[in-house]
Amino acid sequence: MSDVITAIVAVAVVLGFMILIHEWGHYAAAKLLGVRVEVFSIGFGKRLFGLRRGETDYRVSAIPLGGYVKMSGENPMDERTGDPGEFLSHPRWHRFIIAIAGPAMNILLAIGLLTGVYMVHFEYPVFLDRPAVIAGIRHDSAAAKAGLQPGDRIVRIEDVENPTWEQVYFKVVLNPNQPVNVTVKRGDQTFQRQIVPKAVTASQVGSAGWYGDESVIVGDLEPNMPAEKAGLKEGDKIVAMDGKPLPSIDAMIERLQQTQDKPVDLTVLRDGQTIQVQVRPVLASTEDPSEKRYRIGFQNRAEMKVTSLPFVQALNRSLDDNKKNSVLILQLVERLVERKISIRAVSGPIGIAQDAGEAAQQKGWTPLLELTSGISLNLGIFNLLPIPILDGGVILLLFVESIMRRDISLRIKERIYQAAFVFLVLFAMMVIYNDVAKLLPGLAGRLP
Repeated sequence: MSDVITAIVAVAVVLGFMILIHEWGHYAAAKLLGVRVEVFSIGFGKRLFGLRRGETDYRVSAIPLGGYVKMSGENPMDERTGDPGEFLSHPRWHRFIIAIAGPAMNILLAIGLLTGVYMVHFEYPVFLDRPAVIAGIRHDSAAAKAGLQPGDRIVRIEDVENPTWEQVYFKVVLNPNQPVNVTVKRGDQTFQRQIVPKAVTASQVGSAGWYGDESVIVGDLEPNMPAEKAGLKEGDKIVAMDGKPLPSIDAMIERLQQTQDKPVDLTVLRDGQTIQVQVRPVLASTEDPSEKRYRIGFQNRAEMKVTSLPFVQALNRSLDDNKKNSVLILQLVERLVERKISIRAVSGPIGIAQDAGEAAQQKGWTPLLELTSGISLNLGIFNLLPIPILDGGVILLLFVESIMRRDISLRIKERIYQAAFVFLVLFAMMVIYNDVAKLLPGLAGRLP
């Protein structure tokens, strides 16, 4: 119960802050340019409480799913009086600045938060920066069907030359059931193959079935599962199973399916000492609702490199990471539109609440700030999409009107906004439904 309360409080604080920053961007730009702001609201619907200062009603409303700034004459259906304080009385470049100010604030916040985090505590998985050399391949996977072997190095995947495992990961995840071209080097030979990643987990993301050389480190332990009962602890590094080295968590998962419910001997490094632990796997649920497999019950924790960066390096790294994540968000949107990836890959408020709750329970404040940065970037990019009602839709209509050299008729705008509103409501319902559906099968993640 405490985990649920933590998740609710964390997501309320994070989303509330994101909305406040976004709407403040619109508000500040409108005030600066002389547009009268009638309402500044956190939430929609009935006004719960607030205060009126000057010409603006600052309020908290009943439905906590966003917020808005209401400017005089902003609604195309409102009667225009020609008052210079009305939104539509201002030139298009003023309206463009006001529209883009909200998403811009979210993007700037994402950059600023990551910069601050990296100056204090910069960590990243060591494994992801390594060249994509295959350490093992799952039986009957896309990689196995393509004839790939352990020791092969991926020297190109789609348009990326000499990719790291991180680049390979995102190319595969975003292309479930879609052909992906790879170029592989084996010894002195270089050849091309085409793989079709399998859609896996409740999110239906792509999996090629290959894995690299990655440490097996015990993360969260599942209650009443064999790993906990055998005495494994968070931070334990499992280096061998039945005397054979473990190159990655995927190799461990594969071997557990072969040994099934027979006891296995694990060689574990703990506090500089080597110990032996015997564990008996059990057949249990996984991240895929249609699959059960033999598991011992823990989440793998990546081996991290931890340091801190000076301001300039932290800012440059933050800019690079936000640029990379922006591209990934747009690629996800593109594949959703093309129906090449499932809508299940998108998280809604329930999924965000889960992530926020988990981040809030971790040690230190950096995990929650990193998540807040990611949500802020997503909110900024999403609001720039050319969908009417969203800021990107307002910008698109301003661009069209600039080309036409006249305003679009109010009747057409009204129909556009009505259609966009219905689309956004249906999209929100679908995302929330998917969040609920993903909760039912069990845990998401890589669970040995």
